[in-house]
Amino acid sequence: MDHGHMDMGSNATCTHAMTWNWNTIGTCFLAESWRIENEGTFAASCIGVFLLVICLEFLRRLGKEYDGFILRQFQQYLAAQARASKAESSCCSDEPAPGPQVVTFRATPVQQLIRSIIHAAAFGIAYILMLIAMAFNGYIIISIIVGAGVGKFLCDWMIAKVVVGGDSNSNQLSKGSAASLEEPSVCCG
Repeated sequence: MDHGHMDMGSNATCTHAMTWNWNTIGTCFLAESWRIENEGTFAASCIGVFLLVICLEFLRRLGKEYDGFILRQFQQYLAAQARASKAESSCCSDEPAPGPQVVTFRATPVQQLIRSIIHAAAFGIAYILMLIAMAFNGYIIISIIVGAGVGKFLCDWMIAKVVVGGDSNSNQLSKGSAASLEEPSVCCG
C-alpha cells in the first residue's frame, strides 16, 4: 500500500508523509476530503485547529466547573440539613456538639450523565487532535501547541482561596492540596 499518494477519483493526490514535514499544498488531514489546495485553505486549517484546541481547554474547564457546582450544591444541602437539625434540638441540652463527620457524596444519574457527556466531548476532540497531529506537519503541530497555551490562558485561570491565620495546620488551599490544582494530561484526555 502506497501511503505517499492516493487517488481521489481525479488527478488530485494527497501527500501523506509519515515523518516530520512542512508540506502545505497537497497535504490531507484526517481524510482525503480535507485536502489543502491553496495557502488560504492551509491557513484556515491552522486557525481551525488552533480554535479546536481552545475548545478542548474550554470543555476541560467546563468539566471542572460542573464538578465544583454539583459539590457546592451538596454542601449547601448539608448545611441546610445541619441548621434544621440544630433548630430542632433543645437549646438547653447538656450533650456536647458532635465532632466533624464525613459524608460521602455520589452524583445523581442525571449529574453523572452530564459529567459523562462533557468528558466524552473533550475526549473526542482530544482524539481528533491527536489524529491531526499524526500528519506530522510542523505548522499544524505548532498550531496545536499555541492553541493549548492560549486555551489554558483563557479557560483555566487559576483561582484558589487560601486560609491564612490560626494554627499552622490550617494554612491550606480550600479546594484541597496543591496537587489537586493541576491534573496532568494523560495521552490526550
